[in-house]
Order: sequence, then structure tokens, then C-alpha cells
Amino acid sequence: MPDPISTVTWDNHLNIGPAHAADLGIQSNDVVLLKGAQGSFEIPVKVQPGIAKGAVTLALGYGRTAAGSVGNQVGQNAYVFAGLKGDSGLAYHGAEVTISTTGKKYQLAETQLHHKILGRPILNEISYEEYKKNPKASMETEPAVKMDKVPTLWSEPFDYSKSPHRWMLAVDLNSCTGCGACVVACQAENNTPVVGRDRVRQSREMHWMRIDRYYMGDENNPTVAFQPMMCQHCENAPCETVCPVVATSHSEDGLNQMTYSRCVGTRYCQNNCPYKTRRFNFFDHWKDVKDTKNMVWNPDVTVRSRGIMEKCTFCVQRINEAKGKAKDKKTAIKDGELKTACQQTCPTDAIIFGNVNDPASGIHQWIKNDRAFRSMEVLNTRPAVHYLTKVRNAEGEAVEGGKEHGHS
Repeated sequence: MPDPISTVTWDNHLNIGPAHAADLGIQSNDVVLLKGAQGSFEIPVKVQPGIAKGAVTLALGYGRTAAGSVGNQVGQNAYVFAGLKGDSGLAYHGAEVTISTTGKKYQLAETQLHHKILGRPILNEISYEEYKKNPKASMETEPAVKMDKVPTLWSEPFDYSKSPHRWMLAVDLNSCTGCGACVVACQAENNTPVVGRDRVRQSREMHWMRIDRYYMGDENNPTVAFQPMMCQHCENAPCETVCPVVATSHSEDGLNQMTYSRCVGTRYCQNNCPYKTRRFNFFDHWKDVKDTKNMVWNPDVTVRSRGIMEKCTFCVQRINEAKGKAKDKKTAIKDGELKTACQQTCPTDAIIFGNVNDPASGIHQWIKNDRAFRSMEVLNTRPAVHYLTKVRNAEGEAVEGGKEHGHS
């Protein structure tokens, strides 16, 4: 799983603030010699906003020698810098180290290479003081993060009122801590393959959902916003428009469906998706898993072969199971009875999923909230995923959104 802040996966690395890195003439992916009283080793650098000048950080848990084929010899063992501190045991901070350049390079495997909103209507936030004055001010951005009427060339939207279900998902950006539990849950639930460092370096990570992290304000002391991003199940789906074999299509209950057996791997859909949430399976990753290890696959979900496109399905296997049980009982699916893997696992209940055609459902209430918006709504993709604006209860911080605050 990518680190929630740095988005680096597979290796640990030396985090150093922008001001400190500039003084030392160091850039991301430079290899430095880190030396302390207890030992030394070479390690790649990640220039990480928000770290105080004069301080560096390094993750523990790497440099193992008895962790198996995947974990052995990955990264460096930072425990050599942990010293004893009286009766309180090991001290994990305060070790004095020196940093010297080596002239070497090592490309870290990062899953996010853009770090600022740059005026795009992707996510929105507002200060609490501004929100109290005018809750709708959070939507007053340029370009508009939420529009009363979006210009369109499409025909009238599909009438979902005739369908018993219309599935939608919403994320409260106030509650999301960026922990990534949802990413792991999705990977376990949907048999998403683990890919190696080299594939991630080529931007071929296979996670069906990701946690986008954006910085605002001074890079040496920024604020941070997290945004879980999965397939948006757009009503006017750009991917559906360009698929030559109708491998991706829309269901009557609002799902953007993926028919694996029809996909011929043109990847037009991935190219046409503004959210970049579709993943192309270049390899038969599952064939690398031998013997009883194959039993970890979820039997309710297809194990995909190479050459097809994959993406979030709103856990369609769980939807179909719930539909079947409700049919057997001759009842409707009750709100809260059906949960996606990401929703079920979220420790802060930041994610809600349900049938928006049910006026009493939680999802129906959430999307009617003053803070509700859809990412890049100006594109008129009409996503089924909504977000609730992040309200910062702090004064003087950089805030993305609101005409008064502007954009980073």
C-alpha cells in the first residue's frame, strides 16, 4: 500500500523538508549517506513538504532479513538510530545524524506525482468561520465546483425513478484521515493484484481506489487534504462513449459496469477517464501465486486474466448477494444492510453507500447536504460519487475554495 502522505510504496526513504533539501542541494530520488553514532547506510531521499528544517524522518520496519521473498532486503533498517532512553526503553527521535551526497540516484515508486489542486475543481474546502457565515460559499469557486445547471450535449438523463435501486456513494472529507484502510479492503475484496516496484514506477499500480493527497499553502508548513478516489460511476460516462465493443456500459441501477469477457484491451476508456481510476491488467499476476496461496482469492469475484481493464464496481458481488437475499425473503434491501468493502472498513465512517431512490436512506441525506459536491462537476460526467466539502476549524490556514481564499 502507498504511504498515505508520501504515496511511496515498496521502499522506506529519508524524508527531508524543501528548505532543508535546498540548503543541502538535494532532490527527491537522490541517494545520500546517512550516518549516526550507531551506524550508517545509503538511502534515497524524498523531499517531503511539512518537515521542519533541520529534521529528517525515516520509517521503521524495513531492511528485514527473515520476512520472506517479498519482505527481505527491502529498504534500510532505521532501528540502528534508535537509542536507549533511561528506563523508558528505545527512543525513536532525537538521534543526531549527518547527511552527505553520494551522486547516486534511486527512483522511488510513487503513485501520485501531482500534489496541488492548481485551480481545478477536484475537491473543495472552506474555513469554519467562512462556512458559518455562508455554507454555500464553499461552492463559489472558479471554475465552479458545483453548478446549478451544467451545460451539456447529452440527451436528458436516464429516469432512475422506474428502477427500485440507484446506487450511489459519498465521502465526508472532514472524516477522512487518509489512512488507506479502504484501499487495502478493496484490494482484499476484489482480488486486485499486488504489483512490484517497477510496475509502480511505470504508473501501472493496480489498486482500484486510491487516496489522493493535496497540499495547500507554504510547502514548508502546508495544510493537507485527502480524497479517496474510485471509479465515479458517471451517468454521462466518457469511458462508455469510446469503448468499441461495449465492454463498459451503464446499468439501470446506476452502475458503470465492466464486462471482462468483452474487453479487447484498447484502453480507450482509460485514456478518456478524467478521474484516472481505471486499471489495465498487463500481466497474469495471479499465476505467480502458487499452491494453497491461491485460496486467498475471494471466490465471489472473478480473477482477471491479462489484457483487460479493471476498476471499482461498487462491490457488485455484494449488491447481487443482497438482491438475492431480499428476493428470497420477498423484502426490499434495507438501508445499511448492504455495505461496500471500503465503507465497511473505514474506521471513521467517512464513506456511505446506498440506494438514493430510498428517501430515508443515509446516502439520500448526504447528497442533499449543503457541503455535497461532485468532483470536476463542470465536465458534466454526472458522477454517482459525491464528496462533502472539508471544513477547516482553524484560522489563517490556506484553504482551497471560496472566492475569498482562492486556489493554491
